[in-house]
Amino acid sequence: MSPWIDGQGRKIDYLRLSVTDRCDFRCVYCMAENMRFLPRQQVLTLEEIERVARLFVAGGVRKLRLTGGEPLVRPGIVGHCERLAALPGLRELCMTSNGSQLGRYARDLRAAGLARLNISLDTLDAQRFQAITRTGRLDQVLRGIDAAQAAGFAGIKLNCVVMKGRNADEVPALVDYAIAHELDISFIEEMPLGQVGRDREESFCSSDEVRALIAERHELLDSAEHSGGPARYVRLAQHPRTRIGFISPHSHNFCATCNRLRLTAEGRLLLCLGHENSLDLRGLLRRHPLHDGPILDALHAALQRKPARHEFSAGGEVQVLRFMNLSGG
Repeated sequence: MSPWIDGQGRKIDYLRLSVTDRCDFRCVYCMAENMRFLPRQQVLTLEEIERVARLFVAGGVRKLRLTGGEPLVRPGIVGHCERLAALPGLRELCMTSNGSQLGRYARDLRAAGLARLNISLDTLDAQRFQAITRTGRLDQVLRGIDAAQAAGFAGIKLNCVVMKGRNADEVPALVDYAIAHELDISFIEEMPLGQVGRDREESFCSSDEVRALIAERHELLDSAEHSGGPARYVRLAQHPRTRIGFISPHSHNFCATCNRLRLTAEGRLLLCLGHENSLDLRGLLRRHPLHDGPILDALHAALQRKPARHEFSAGGEVQVLRFMNLSGG
């Protein structure tokens, strides 16, 4: 099968698969407070998601990441992981989770072949956690992190979306938590996706500002390491077991080396997170249940339209109307 090469000559070897737009949290940077979720019939079946994954892995994708919404609220997710992990040629199956359900599922997910976990953790203050997530409980997530470590996940990374006035002052405490638990942590600039009911410009915190906060307390060593995604990493001179990442869609554009595509829960293949252009894979899958040829032709044609870069700015305006939970993590 032909390799996945986009119109800019970039090799695509990483696919993010959203298994649901639903979530048990309502995080302020991801959703509006009152969300309307997709009707069930508009969501891809697990079998349809597995078919897409099989086609992409056969063409050279080596990393799959399951996202949502919250992937662990999708019934059948453990068996889904087991089937994806068994795809010939796949190097790594990962998941991004809010951590709320890991106490129940961590051990089974590890046994199913899930290799790495990214877990969202934006604050260590229980009241702030409830305010940011609107419905979440910090103690439940912390227990989930402990369960993931106990299950034997070696590659656990915390994800923190940094916002002034909400959690930026906690960056040092979050780094200390990662050090104490020998975890990696990435700090993420908020992306302008969806009308979330507030002005993002007022809360925007750049990666450079976050790095400066950390550098006040730790000697940082630049690293050439990468995990196959957009993060730039540093190491802590005195704590080599913890790696710190910065994901900077505004201040340090990473588009030149983009190797990623996203499949939404409703079956839209997003060619770029920062653009609305997409391919309706759900329609193709359901029109051609037995023949992959038309789907492959459409995929290769769509890749030639993958934009050279996104155009995010740090201003308060919404630049993409779909919410983050509809974009796939």
